[in-house]
Amino acid sequence: MATYIIGDLQGCYRELQDLLERINYNPDRDHLGFVGDLVNRGPESLTVLRFLKKLRHISMVLGNHDLYLLILGYRLMPIDSYQHTLHEVIEAPDRLELLDWLRHQSIAHFSKAHNSVMVHAGIAPQWSIKESLSLARELELILQGPHFLHFLRDLFGNEPATWNPNLEGQARWRYLTNAFTRMRFCTQAGELEFAHFHPIYHNDRGFKPWFEWRTTDEPHDIFFGHWAMLGGRCDHPTCFALDTGCAWGETLTALRLEDRQRFSVPARS
Repeated sequence: MATYIIGDLQGCYRELQDLLERINYNPDRDHLGFVGDLVNRGPESLTVLRFLKKLRHISMVLGNHDLYLLILGYRLMPIDSYQHTLHEVIEAPDRLELLDWLRHQSIAHFSKAHNSVMVHAGIAPQWSIKESLSLARELELILQGPHFLHFLRDLFGNEPATWNPNLEGQARWRYLTNAFTRMRFCTQAGELEFAHFHPIYHNDRGFKPWFEWRTTDEPHDIFFGHWAMLGGRCDHPTCFALDTGCAWGETLTALRLEDRQRFSVPARS
């Protein structure tokens, strides 16, 4: 039995099958974890969702592209508001079944056995692991509850940009969502910055990659995706980047938790 955490799929079904073959995946024995962005950009988002939904030993967190699918799939935004490759999912006969399954997935996932946390983008500097899991659960309950359409309808936006524990309602939920699913750079106070993607960002406003603010006081490893330009490289001793840009023609990567060994397969042309 082994546990593998897999980077952003983004609809790359064939590469996922190549990777599962590479690690000799046994669905009756092994556990798979996914760091979000299951869909979009790649060509086979519908096949990815149908395949993952059938797996038994699986955990996952939602990424920004997964939330975007929920917004489009529930008809909360015109289907061609932005460029995407989600039309096949949106027009599928099992669309609502897949969307319902997707919105019941986690925002953050904690593994007691491996003392680790899985998120899509990251964890804001001012949050402990315990607090992060509580805040993520707050979002999960809204997304899984009766008012999820209101939550999704007003989700897009970059404000508020800075965390305040006194935030309420949609403003609070939008910040939490942006931190967990979109964050790359932030200040120590948790102000988010979305304009820059390159890991090297020279600025005089105190922005750093979110993981550079994490201390090693808490003995938890954090596994994340979202940031393809990192190429799977992160120098922080307890943070592990797993998005290696499969949808951009690079590779798809899995990390085995038991020994931290990485396995990668190239994107197919």
